[in-house]
Amino acid sequence: MNIEQIKEERKKWMTWKNIAPLRQKLDELKKYECDVELGDTIKITAKNEVDHEKIEEMAKALMPWRKGPFDMFGLFIDTEWQSFMKYNLLRPYFNLEGKKVADIGCNNGYYMFKMLEDKPELLVGFDPSAVYKTQFDFINHYVKSDIVYELLGVEHLPSYETKFDTIFCLGVLYHRSDPVAMLKQLFKALEKDGEVILDTFMIDGEDEMALCPEGKYSKIPNIYFVPTIKALKNWCSRAGFNSFEVLTTAVTTMDEQRKTSWIEGESLENFLDPVDTSKTVEGYPAPKRVYVKLKQE
Repeated sequence: MNIEQIKEERKKWMTWKNIAPLRQKLDELKKYECDVELGDTIKITAKNEVDHEKIEEMAKALMPWRKGPFDMFGLFIDTEWQSFMKYNLLRPYFNLEGKKVADIGCNNGYYMFKMLEDKPELLVGFDPSAVYKTQFDFINHYVKSDIVYELLGVEHLPSYETKFDTIFCLGVLYHRSDPVAMLKQLFKALEKDGEVILDTFMIDGEDEMALCPEGKYSKIPNIYFVPTIKALKNWCSRAGFNSFEVLTTAVTTMDEQRKTSWIEGESLENFLDPVDTSKTVEGYPAPKRVYVKLKQE
């Protein structure tokens, strides 16, 4: 099946019985003339009267909200992640003006909405979640951007019709059982002299090694490898990247990730050892991330 056939097949996901009612609600929403502020909170205000009840009803039907926050006509969607903390951390290290940009695992598009301020030539999000796509469409119903949202995964990048100048891949690598294969997929999707902004879980250590959790890591079931920085560098080299720049490292805090009324279930405070928060509930080192820029120079 070629990439166009895959796209057509995945359009059917929007008709699933759990998604179709959400799409119908979205289609019934009125359009408004809006102003959009791309601050830490993506803030949308209307120039005319708004049906606040319908907006809140739609927003709550789309829970849980992971990435954000958003302010929809005065309704504050207090998302699990204070995503601006990561974005502001990375902001000094990229300039997207006039570039073709991809965001892998883009969730509801929060980072892409923020990237609009750089005026990229093209902005494409990749995420195979029909719910997150619907969250994005809800926001974009009023932002009215030209962002392209594909119901595709990182595995589709090499055969995608566009090569990218900058690829963001934030919080995806540790979900892949073959991280080197995934890094190769990113490499193949780049234009010449392109770059990847990557973040992933890491463990401290001078050796070239990785933690391979038994069962869950921080209550997350699909975490396969958590490398040292040296091990990550080796993976990237094997994938074809010969430039590996560590931008920064950061421990995930409860200021950045926390339970709010806009999510369902638990959050970081429940994933850490209640006695020793330097460890997960399973006894592993608590989540810490490394942010790197990759290139083929």
